[in-house]
Amino acid sequence: MKKIFTWFIVAVMAAVLFTSCTKERIYANDNNYWFSQERGDVVYSNNSCGYYVVETNYGYTIIRNLDGLRTYDGDVMYGDFGGYGSRNFYNYTADIVTRGTVVEYDLSYSSAQNAIDYYCPYGKSTGTTIRESANAKSKIPRTTAPVNQ
Repeated sequence: MKKIFTWFIVAVMAAVLFTSCTKERIYANDNNYWFSQERGDVVYSNNSCGYYVVETNYGYTIIRNLDGLRTYDGDVMYGDFGGYGSRNFYNYTADIVTRGTVVEYDLSYSSAQNAIDYYCPYGKSTGTTIRESANAKSKIPRTTAPVNQ
């Protein structure tokens, strides 16, 4: 009787443990949420080192890929590109939500090229550069909220 009772308690505890854990999912089909975010174009992608560069209206953002989903040159992305940290991004071209860490943001073209050479030294030897768009020189400064004193 003790064995049955012990195994029953172990089975109930295991069932409670495994059914109570859920993962928060952010779905790609929530277009109203994603289209309200900042838009950017992927202008450099090197999956051998795991970094890619997104061009926004405010400058260039360097993102470290965290989930292994491939991001290609020319993809259209939506998300919060204006701050450091890990977050989700929506790849509109592939219709997937990907996770990444913003390591640099609001960079000029030359600063972005230097930064990606630092993060991806493999690209230097092959001579790869960031694709420069027509509006690369006309970036607007990002406004920040004033601090209450």
